[in-house]
Amino acid sequence: MPIYNKLVRDLIPKIIEADGKTCVTHTLNDSQYIAEINNKMHEELAEYEEATNSEDAVEELSDLLELIHAAAAYHGVTIEELEAVRAEKAKARGGFNERIYLVEVADD
Repeated sequence: MPIYNKLVRDLIPKIIEADGKTCVTHTLNDSQYIAEINNKMHEELAEYEEATNSEDAVEELSDLLELIHAAAAYHGVTIEELEAVRAEKAKARGGFNERIYLVEVADD
C-alpha cells in the first residue's frame, strides 16, 4: 500500500473508495493544515515549472489557485477581499504585464 502523507482535495477519499480501495485519512489541526497548504503550494509550483505545454501549465495553475483559495480562507479573507488587496497593489506598484526585468539601480 503506497504511503502519501500529503494534503489532498476533499473528494479524493471518496474517489479512492469508489475505485474499490480503502484509504486512511485524518483531519489536520490549524497549524498542520497551513503547513500542508504551504507544502502543497511548493509541490504544485514545481509541477507548473516543469509543465512543457500550456494545457499542463493551466492545470497546475488551477491547482495553485485552489490552494490560494484555501489559504485565503484560512487567513480569514474571501477571494474578493484578496482580489481587492491584489488590485490595490497593482494600482500602486503595477502588475507584471510589461515584463520589466530590473538589472540594477545606481545610487546617485
